Amino acid sequence: MRAIVITKPGGPDVLQLDELPDIQPQRGEVRVRVRATAVNRADVLQRQGRYPAPVDCPANIPGLEYAGEIDAIGEGTTDLRIGDRVFGLVGGGSYSEHIVAHWRTVARMPEGLSFEEATALPEACLTAYDAIILQCKLSPGETVLINPAASGVGTAAVQIARAIGAITFGTTRTSEKMERIFELGLEHGIVCPDGKFAEKVMTMTDKRGVNVVLDLIGGNYINEDMKCLAMKGRLIVVGLLGGTKADLDLAQLLMRRLEVRGTTLRARPLEEKIAAAQVLTHNIVPMIEKGHVRPIIDKIFKLEQIDEAHAYMESNRSFGKIVITV
Repeated sequence: MRAIVITKPGGPDVLQLDELPDIQPQRGEVRVRVRATAVNRADVLQRQGRYPAPVDCPANIPGLEYAGEIDAIGEGTTDLRIGDRVFGLVGGGSYSEHIVAHWRTVARMPEGLSFEEATALPEACLTAYDAIILQCKLSPGETVLINPAASGVGTAAVQIARAIGAITFGTTRTSEKMERIFELGLEHGIVCPDGKFAEKVMTMTDKRGVNVVLDLIGGNYINEDMKCLAMKGRLIVVGLLGGTKADLDLAQLLMRRLEVRGTTLRARPLEEKIAAAQVLTHNIVPMIEKGHVRPIIDKIFKLEQIDEAHAYMESNRSFGKIVITV
């Protein structure tokens, strides 16, 4: 099978298209002929040597999501058949023609979607839904701030929050991206090229603050996030693009009874990955089928252009997902 291999830690040029031995599903697994995958920040960090893959995943093949067709089934698998069009998440390895996964972590694609559209959804939608709905308990009528709103997870979070009736605030660094986010249903936008947004959020909310903040940046954004939170507000940190260190005002944490948590999907045990697939099937797919959530694709590259795709991701010019056809 063809696959993209990380030859050594470094820039996009260390990604190499290689021919590897075919893989076979074991008991309880299915093999998927991958038709499309997508680039995520975790792939960039793994390529740089800063985010190793989980021990049960290929150490040198990036890729967290996929869409394709089942072409082989191991013993002990039920409900899925060869030829089924499926999509989902893996801990790594989807930059290749085949992946194997436990059958209960695999979800059927919504009707009417192409492989390119389907692969743009699992990581972004599951990360957003798990963070703001399952963990932060965002409710209809509550307010949520999404930092930044133009990323893959950000665009998914805007749509999911709107679908449940929450009031959405979002940040971005350019007015061009902000116009596109408004088209997704964002209600209140803040263009902040300097990363400062708390004062504007408090003005927009009549100094009440927001109930939930979804932060995809980390670093200095965390201090701004804390200033935006209402009494009993919840902050959840998903990304660390801005750095791993932040100053927290613990007095405000106590006085306003704030909640701060971090999360990741990649390193969860099998039981939780199965639960995530059920959320994808039963909670997110219906939103997609009703038109409340749609894939937001910026550019599509071929597998042979993976170095260009990674360079584009690192340029921070993208809006939504960067998709790879396999």
